[in-house]
This record gives sequence, C-alpha cells and structure tokens, in this order.
Amino acid sequence: MADNSKLEQRRRARVRRQIRKSANGRPRLSIFRSNKYIYAQVIDDLNGKTVASASSREDAVTAGATAAAAAAVGKLVAQRATEQGVKEVVFDRGPYLYHGRVKALAEAAREGGLAF
Repeated sequence: MADNSKLEQRRRARVRRQIRKSANGRPRLSIFRSNKYIYAQVIDDLNGKTVASASSREDAVTAGATAAAAAAVGKLVAQRATEQGVKEVVFDRGPYLYHGRVKALAEAAREGGLAF
C-alpha cells in the first residue's frame, strides 16, 4: 500500500500531464490548499510570470478554511485576471480532488468571468 505522499505525487503528475496536453498557450489557474488557507494563482507558463493571485489570507477575503472563503478567493482571482486581460485559463487542481473548497473556488472563478 502506497503512502499518501506517493499518491499525491502520482495524482499531481497525472493532472499536470493533462494540463500540458490541453493548455494551447493558455495560462493556468493553480490552486494550493492548506488546512487554514487557500491560494490561487493565474500563471503564464510561456513567460514564467504570475499574472494574478489571491488568497484567503488577504484582508478583502473572509479568513478561514471554508467554502465561502474559497469562493471569495475564486471571485477575487477572476477579477484580477480579467483586469490583466486573461479570459481563458486551464484549471490546475494539483493533487487535490475536485470537491469542497477546490470546487467552490473553481465555480466562483467561472462566475467571475474566467472560462475553463
């Protein structure tokens, strides 16, 4: 039986492989989730630059590890990305399942104007 870190590495590699296939030059919306906070970045991999970012640690977002905080981060990162001219992204959930806070962030980013 494999331990959790090995499973996460395999899942992350599988997700990253799929992202590379479907990216076609689009930036990616990368998620990092900790026990206390959630972070989102829109990254332009062609230029190696972060276009927009948001986290639940900011004053504009209700702090905490809740779905409401994740949704606020999703809306904020979508707003900042559209201000920079980014409309379409590839969603990079990393090793996290599309459930709970990750799903709330993704749906809020879609409502905020990002297409993926």
